[in-house]
Amino acid sequence: MKITVSLTDSTTKFRINNLYPLYLHDLSEIWGNLPNQYGVYEDNETQTLNEQNKVFDIWWEKPGILYPYLIKEDGIPAGFALVATPPHTPPGCEFYLNEFFILRPFRGTRIAERAAKEVFNLHIGKWELQTNPTATNRRAQHFWRKTLKEYTGNSFQEECKKSFDDELKMIFNFSNG
Repeated sequence: MKITVSLTDSTTKFRINNLYPLYLHDLSEIWGNLPNQYGVYEDNETQTLNEQNKVFDIWWEKPGILYPYLIKEDGIPAGFALVATPPHTPPGCEFYLNEFFILRPFRGTRIAERAAKEVFNLHIGKWELQTNPTATNRRAQHFWRKTLKEYTGNSFQEECKKSFDDELKMIFNFSNG
């Protein structure tokens, strides 16, 4: 299995846009979110996926600050990773893993672990990532502990606290520089 992590641009962003509603659907199991009255996983009046994609366009409007990566396995889209740098990061970190998603058929195959490590290697410095701290998200919590333990040689910090968006999160910090 050949894993590739590649930066997308305005001509290839549609691949991440196609995956994004699936990501939000998966998150609904963890956060308990329901779609809005139009069937879109947004808590506002977004009526179509096309409208949702326009809001999401910021990821392709700030090259060198926001990094939207497509993850492929043998040429097939398998997921995405969205990496932010200041000023779009929590205080004290240089890189923030804003979103990380692997499609269900690719889970449990180590693709996620390999892709995460590849993304980290693309940006050297102080990192932060956050996930839901509840029992509904134990699989992701275990994944990040295991992946970061292997990647950092167990040199990472984990704490459960309110994040910059004022929600309770499990927050992981590490440095790879």
